[in-house]
Amino acid sequence: MTAETNILQELKVIKAELKIIREYMVDVDSIMTEEDYKALEESREEKRKGKLITSEQLKKELGI
Repeated sequence: MTAETNILQELKVIKAELKIIREYMVDVDSIMTEEDYKALEESREEKRKGKLITSEQLKKELGI
């Protein structure tokens, strides 16, 4: 086996391994941080208290 053939074979193996890794990777944006969790809880509390308005209400208030 020549060096070139050997390199090509190794690249094929690496490509296959990368495909497997991609399949099992976690999307970083889907992980909630403590800060995200606190913001979500604050939003839920504001909704519970009736402090939130719809985007349509906001547009009306802003005259948009």
